Amino acid sequence: MRRVVITGMGAINALGHTAADTWREMLAGRSAIGPVQAVPAEKLRAKVAAEVRGYEPAQHFDDKRLPMLDRTSQFALIAAREAVSQSGLDFRQGDLGERSAVIVGTGVGGETSHDEAFRRLYGDNNPRVHPFTIVRVMANAPACHLSIEFGITGPAFGVVSACASSNHAFSQALQTIRAGSADVALAGGAEACITLGLTKAWEAMRVLADDTCRPFCLQRRGLVLGEGSAIFVLEEYEHARRRGATILAELAGAGLSADASDLVLPSQAGAVAALRRALKDAGLAPEQIGYINAHGTATPANDPSESRAIREVFGAHADGLPVSSTKAVHGHALGAAGALEMVAALGALREQAVPPTANFLDPDPQCDLDYVPNAAREAKVEAVLSNSFAFGGLNAVVAVRSLR
Repeated sequence: MRRVVITGMGAINALGHTAADTWREMLAGRSAIGPVQAVPAEKLRAKVAAEVRGYEPAQHFDDKRLPMLDRTSQFALIAAREAVSQSGLDFRQGDLGERSAVIVGTGVGGETSHDEAFRRLYGDNNPRVHPFTIVRVMANAPACHLSIEFGITGPAFGVVSACASSNHAFSQALQTIRAGSADVALAGGAEACITLGLTKAWEAMRVLADDTCRPFCLQRRGLVLGEGSAIFVLEEYEHARRRGATILAELAGAGLSADASDLVLPSQAGAVAALRRALKDAGLAPEQIGYINAHGTATPANDPSESRAIREVFGAHADGLPVSSTKAVHGHALGAAGALEMVAALGALREQAVPPTANFLDPDPQCDLDYVPNAAREAKVEAVLSNSFAFGGLNAVVAVRSLR
């Protein structure tokens, strides 16, 4: 079977505008959650978010292109440029563009453009919406813009599965390269979901925290919305080896499942199935996993269910297995969450250090694992699992390991 390795990564999110900055802040456990600025706070009960700050679109895109880009696609392009630059690939050389794919996950697509169009239409009673609204809103827009930017003419499409979108994108890219349909794939996720309309919708579900994000601890009050993108260059191993590429890690496997039970209540059985399938697909024993980046939303329902699932799969090994949720520092970026958390997975592998679960106060008796509270830890990490469990009962777990 063809093996798949990672040869480039890029990121932009509340923690920083590069993958290196993102990992540094994750490891330090410095939370980027703060008072929301993108929408009028007086209209919200939950007045905090993890927003991308200090970002000027005009520094990245010219006047002709920018009107075509929702904030979601902007983030995807910025992250992809960093990832492709690190990989050293030029997709316009030879037939590489034809032998490459683009697969990008998003939860809600071009939400900023969507919200703006409806504000003008319903709020201002202005019948004229932006003429590029459709091409900015469509959920496949980030994948389209990446294919255009880099001249990639192989399979290119978006993946939409709520908070599991990025991990589904990684899984699909993994299978595409394994099957020989491409030698290289740009894969990851992008989201810019902090609008008044969508934040009010999340408020209505009563799952937003009004203080900060505290995964797995007794005082957790819910999730905090985040935004951003992370994109990775996935490459067939021999292709990368022949050109002397720097290999960051191997994307060893993925496990997918559906709860088939409830749209919002997580299923322990569904999570267990995804975890076990990821281990099997990667050819890894539970004892080989040195770190799990948890879905860890800090909601009352997810954290105990995910903890029980991990304990069921890992048995006694769970007692010594570090598990952390980096959503405490970068927020929950929905369809981009799994991609941002891949930065944590690769960082743990490459630096043999586990990022903490920040903002942790007191343990919850329902959550009885080692959550690496508040301070990073050195650890022997041969392989990492990264969990994403989405509304709708859609579960996706990916496995990365150091290259053997």
